[in-house]
Amino acid sequence: MDMMRGTQIAEAGLTDWRKLAQGLHASYLVPDFAAAVRFLAAVGAAGDVRDHHPRVSIGRGRVDLELVSDDAVYRGDDGTELVVEWVTQQDVDLAREVAGIAADLGLTADPSSVTEVELGLDTGQSATVAPVWAALMTGNPEDQGRGTPGDEIRDAAGRLPNLWFADADDPGGTHPRFHVEVYVAPEVVADRVAAVVAAGGTVVDDSEAPGLTVLADQDGNRGVLVADVSATPSA
Repeated sequence: MDMMRGTQIAEAGLTDWRKLAQGLHASYLVPDFAAAVRFLAAVGAAGDVRDHHPRVSIGRGRVDLELVSDDAVYRGDDGTELVVEWVTQQDVDLAREVAGIAADLGLTADPSSVTEVELGLDTGQSATVAPVWAALMTGNPEDQGRGTPGDEIRDAAGRLPNLWFADADDPGGTHPRFHVEVYVAPEVVADRVAAVVAAGGTVVDDSEAPGLTVLADQDGNRGVLVADVSATPSA
């Protein structure tokens, strides 16, 4: 099934959901654990019909869900095709059904709270170092390049943050090589940046904001705040 572009996701009008990184994310407020279980039982039944299910996390007072297809097809302008992890029509369809289930159960969506964390490593030799990180993080060499055309490390069970590799601008340099990627809903970017600055951090590069803002702490360690503004549903 073809991967969906940001504009296509926005046109779907999924007000409960936000596109973060590769998938669709939603968070629903629940009064107690029993309500969370009832909600997930209904979501599971809907997923069984479609043979497609979300990744789920139950926290205090909320249920977080992610929908992503591991067999999305990317079609390049030159005719090349790649199988990647990304949002497809089946994710959009199930997301819409989940929103309906939540509404029927009287649950409230909290789309501005969704978040996803990934790790980035600057290196000039990703193909060489990636097997080491796959072995360390998951113990499974097949997690190198899973769902991506690069060497990115992705846990098949979705328990760990993805580790992706960026070209180092100064191989062997002394600046921090690791950084954290924090994906958030577009509507919280300004407040999140302000909070970082108020806490003593600095804005290193906001030339691509609000889609991408590079921030740093007092020691120069960097974090990147990312928001997929192209997939934001219309008000």
